[in-house]
Amino acid sequence: MSRKCALTGKRPRSANNVSHSQKKVKRVQYPNIQKRKIYVPEVDRWVTIKVSAKAIRTIDKKGLMNWLDEKGMKLKDVIA
Repeated sequence: MSRKCALTGKRPRSANNVSHSQKKVKRVQYPNIQKRKIYVPEVDRWVTIKVSAKAIRTIDKKGLMNWLDEKGMKLKDVIA
């Protein structure tokens, strides 16, 4: 199961842990990915998608289908 947001495309990033002595050790920063069931009234069904917390807020504001239309995506592209 990949750690990637189906809508925004957010993925894990590499970064450094920096100690008090300024030693740098590689680490991974993971996005806040959550699996959510979202009701889509346009097609009258529930869909399960893996989305980031930021994408959940955008879906609440615009609606899933409106946002997919803006991005040029289809519902089958994002279903988990």
